[in-house]
Amino acid sequence: MKKLLLILAITGLATMAPVQQVKAQIPIVDIIKNAIKKVIKAIDLQIQKQQNKVIWLQNAQKTLENTMSKLKLDEITDWVDKQKELYKGYYDELRKVKAVIAYYKRIKDITEKQVHLVNEYKRAWGLFQQDKHFTPDEISYMGDVYSGILDESIKNMDQVFLVINSFQTQMSDAKRLELINEASDRVDVNYNDLKAFNQQGILLSLQRAKAQNDVDITKKLYGIQ
Repeated sequence: MKKLLLILAITGLATMAPVQQVKAQIPIVDIIKNAIKKVIKAIDLQIQKQQNKVIWLQNAQKTLENTMSKLKLDEITDWVDKQKELYKGYYDELRKVKAVIAYYKRIKDITEKQVHLVNEYKRAWGLFQQDKHFTPDEISYMGDVYSGILDESIKNMDQVFLVINSFQTQMSDAKRLELINEASDRVDVNYNDLKAFNQQGILLSLQRAKAQNDVDITKKLYGIQ
């Protein structure tokens, strides 16, 4: 990515693809946005489903405890022995469900990071295309870089889908956590690369602005005080 940022500062990039081609590639952002919406909706539904299950388990636990409190002392020992495994099952299930909720919330956090990445891309890409300090070839090159970052975002979404599907298949908690952490790290890298690339472009534009009026217009374009 650092090499890409350096290349951006070079004018007259004759080998770059036409702007029209880049604009045809960029709609992959729609794929990402649709995937994000599906993931968030699926996570919200699953969290609600799992939370309902927690409530059911907690109510069952309360019923058991109330039943125990009504028994006579000489009946408690025998009753507890009979219900020990059932009691244990409730606690084990409750713990598992709460763990699933935690996983889903972590995945939702990752997905929302993707939302920020896509929004940051759309904002910057729209502004750079309005900036007269860049040649068509440079704008085309920027589009290629954005396409690369968005392609990586799709891979991140695939990782998130894999973790969601893992709750329906056999996968260890350790492996599930590993996949979640990997997806989170990659989203952070993509987002940081995107912001760095955007900042480099803004600085280059300001450097090319000659007259003070031109500088002021450029700062206004990018919302710089």
